This record gives sequence, C-alpha cells and structure tokens, in this order.
Amino acid sequence: MDRDLTSTLITRRAILRGATALTGAIAATRFFPGASAFAWQTAAAPADPAAAIRVQMGGIPIRTSKLADNLSLLSGPGGNVVVLNGGDGKFLVDTFVSPAWPKLKETLDGLGSAPLKYVIDTHWHFDHTDNNAPLHAAGATVLAHENTKKRMSQPHELQPLGIKFPPSPAEALPQQTFRDKHKLHANGETMTLTYMRPAHTDTDIYVHFQKANVLHTGDLFFNGLYPYIDGGTGGSTAGMIAAANLLLEKADNNTKIVPGHGPLGTKSDLVMFRDMLSTALDRVQKLKSAGKSVQEAIAAKPFADLDPAWGKGLFNGDTFVHIVYLTS
Repeated sequence: MDRDLTSTLITRRAILRGATALTGAIAATRFFPGASAFAWQTAAAPADPAAAIRVQMGGIPIRTSKLADNLSLLSGPGGNVVVLNGGDGKFLVDTFVSPAWPKLKETLDGLGSAPLKYVIDTHWHFDHTDNNAPLHAAGATVLAHENTKKRMSQPHELQPLGIKFPPSPAEALPQQTFRDKHKLHANGETMTLTYMRPAHTDTDIYVHFQKANVLHTGDLFFNGLYPYIDGGTGGSTAGMIAAANLLLEKADNNTKIVPGHGPLGTKSDLVMFRDMLSTALDRVQKLKSAGKSVQEAIAAKPFADLDPAWGKGLFNGDTFVHIVYLTS
C-alpha cells in the first residue's frame, strides 16, 4: 500500500475510533502502528479482530499505476496487486482483502473486457487471498504453491498478534498448485513463479515478469516498513534475509520491485530492507543469548534508531522486537 496513504489512514486516532466502533481496541493494539505490543493483554477481548482489520484495510482506496504497457500495479486495501492484461485475458498476482471486492471488480472492469484467466497467490495470508473465491467465480483459475493450499485448509493464529483464522472455504482454495517452479506465457509476457524456502511463511513465491523486468515479491519484501514474519507457518527472520539475498540476485538496477506492502521499490530499497533485517536479527539474538525474556528485550528498545525509518507502517518497534524474538 502507499506509504503516505497508510500513515494518513491508519493513525492512532483512526485505530481507536475504528476499533471502538467495530470490535474493541484490542484489534488495533495487535496489528496497527502506534499501539503497545502488550496492551492487548489487559484489554477486553473483541468479537472478531480479523474482521476489524479487514474493514480497516478495506477502507483504503485502490490506486492504479502503469508498470508496462500491459502491466498495472493496483495499490491499497491489503497491499499490492499486479495485473497483466491483454487478449489472452487478465492475470492477477494477489487479491486484496474481502471488503475491497466491489472496488477491485470495478477496477478490473475498467482495465478492459478481457476475461479473468489466472489469480496467483504469493502466499496464504488473508490480505493476499481473501478474494480468491469471487475471482474464481468470475472465471479465474487460482494458482499457488502447494503449501498455500495446505495452510489455507487449516486454522491458524498469527503470533504475537493473537488473531485467529478458520480454514478457508473450499471455493477459496487454489485449484492449481506447483512445488518448485511454474511458468505462464500470455499477452507477450513470460511469468516465472518460483518457490522460496521458508521466509515470511513456508508458502512464499515470487513472480517474475521477464519482459517487463518486474518482480512481485509478495511479503518477502515490505518497502520501508517493518514486516510481519509468520513463525507459526514456517517463517523466520533468517529466512527473510536469505530470501532478500536471492531476490537481489534476480534484480538489476532497472528492475521494478513490487513489495507485498509499501510503495514500488528498487534494488537499493531491497538492499536497505535486507540490511535492516540483518541488524534487527543480530540485536535480538544478542539479547536472547544474554538470557533476556521477550518482555525484557522489548524494554531494551533495540530498534530505537530504526523506528523513525521503519516504524510508520503496520508495526512499531516494540511489536517488531516481539516478532523477531519469536522467529529467530
């Protein structure tokens, strides 16, 4: 999502107002910036934190920009979606959150009359797969790594956020899966889908649009933001660093790099992200080696100097210390 827009829409005031109206302040403290990582421990339990997050994200407008003649970037309610459009049909990478479906359908219709052909999920998380079912109903085949189908078929709790998700309905599951690599040829473009070893999750792929020199990284890359790393489904901070290094090998100085969240990036942006992760992991590992508990590690404020640059998005430094602690 657009970094400035995120800062504008998901502010502390908006969190408190929206969470109170929807499901209680706990949803905000577990997910949004400016909230304590542990305030939720004494807060009243919400009816459905996941619903609150979907509504908060779903209220962000969709912004459309061109990556190439037939390749568009849609940014907004749940990250970044890429659409390849042409006579062979529309091919989407990721799908936004479910409340954004009417806006997503309107935006896709505005790109032309070509039918929906494929939806590619970069990983299993809700903000990337929520609209699988309506897109499939509209004619698209949903394609993902085999682990994405497995994870979507199971219940999960995202730690340390405490947000629970039931198994996805059958109609939302990928109809086609692959193990290591898969290629699609359409609209004069070659799309290479490549599985990464566990990093953000154990379901991550990146999509390389070879002719356009565009990489959609999914949540292997958060541009200018602290990332979420899902240790409950195989993610690790070290895996994220390794994934960034592999993506850097695929990119050149002209590559347009689409992150899962944040503005369109470049190779230098990905280098800065990799370096931030390396610094964060080193600092947290030193605290763990010294016998510090997660609460003590957070109290030490090891990311104080990183927060001005990286703490303006989904998570503040305290929450990201907790995430790195659990995934290192």
